Amino acid sequence: MGVPSTVAYLDVTAGVAGDMCLGALVDAGLPLASLTEIVAALGLQGVTLAARRVTQGAFAATKVDVVVAGAPAPAPEARGAPRHPHVHGPVAVGEDAHGHAHRTLADVLAIVRKAKGLSPEGLADAVRAFTLLAEAEGKVHGIPAEAVHFHEVGALDAIVDVVGTCVGLRRLGVLEVRTSALPWSTGRVKAAHGDLPLPAPAVTHLLLGHPTYPSGETFEQVTPTGAALVRALSRGIEPPAGFVPRAVGLGAGDHPGGRLPNVVRLVVGETGGDRTPTDAVLLETNLDDATGQQVGHALEQALAAGALDAWAVPVTMKKSRPGVVLAVLAEPSTAAALEAVLLRETPTLGVRRTTVARTVLPRRTAAVPTTYGPIHVKVRTTPWGDEATPEYEDCRLAAQRAGVSWRLVAAAATAAWTGTRPA
Repeated sequence: MGVPSTVAYLDVTAGVAGDMCLGALVDAGLPLASLTEIVAALGLQGVTLAARRVTQGAFAATKVDVVVAGAPAPAPEARGAPRHPHVHGPVAVGEDAHGHAHRTLADVLAIVRKAKGLSPEGLADAVRAFTLLAEAEGKVHGIPAEAVHFHEVGALDAIVDVVGTCVGLRRLGVLEVRTSALPWSTGRVKAAHGDLPLPAPAVTHLLLGHPTYPSGETFEQVTPTGAALVRALSRGIEPPAGFVPRAVGLGAGDHPGGRLPNVVRLVVGETGGDRTPTDAVLLETNLDDATGQQVGHALEQALAAGALDAWAVPVTMKKSRPGVVLAVLAEPSTAAALEAVLLRETPTLGVRRTTVARTVLPRRTAAVPTTYGPIHVKVRTTPWGDEATPEYEDCRLAAQRAGVSWRLVAAAATAAWTGTRPA
């Protein structure tokens, strides 16, 4: 028998930004004093937090502001304008001619890793968020992630947004985060070097693999910091089977919003601890005229749309032609949407649908310390004990930073789990 697992479902239908996530945490029950402790642990001088109740549309929500001593307050017309990454190639770290503080990825990660007394799992999430953001900015500008220099997103308030969200979730006991589809807005946004199309270039890279929907809005709903948090934290787009909500929090942004109020909704709940029999839908189609590229793309699109799993099996079809059986395992609620993916992305003439029973083991994520930094492991609870598998993305990023093989980092994480797990 397993134990209940605390899961957070982050509803980002109206958009997401770092300060909105902080507000949702406080609204869901995390004391502001707990976030203040996180700021103190980061050693950020002159940085304080303030929380207030606001109304966004018809909803009451919490707005958390990161106040930096000596920083000028935004002009009234600028309130609600997003903090946007201002990216350079290699420059001297410090202040530029405009008084902006420039920090490399290494500078930001050094601040995060020096924090004392904070959850290693939360810090690992924050490291991953900033690393993903630097990689996205590097792709936009054609430079390595290590050569990216930030000012707004590397500023003190953004560090508080990211670390506060990641560590704050752990302080609420959250072991796994799910997020909804993200809005795809259009229009333009003002940034340090002029206007940018929406979604902003770095945000577009961060959205790769995560479902979106056309929002019809023309203001920036998803900031780079918000997109990096979703990419670093999200383990799926649907609440898990057996999810029981326990607390709800709404975090507000500065923008007045559009068709939807500018809020993020955080729902914290639990999944059952027993091995749970559940139904799923198996979608299958036989293909003998699809290219390898079409099959691979269809698999990627199915997983991005929320498939529980997706795979292709080689078979011999009529007239001795080689082909594949493309299969997708879906929750009943997403079966129709995933069937549409198969019909759209392959030349199939039809899709078989079968209801199958499956037994789901309780699972959670944990972070273990290694010489390459904290690495997340996926832990499953079985009748004969807990077993852990290192998270691929954590190992990849750590291996890239250290200049070693992925296999070496994964082995270190496995050894750390074996040595630190309770008997």
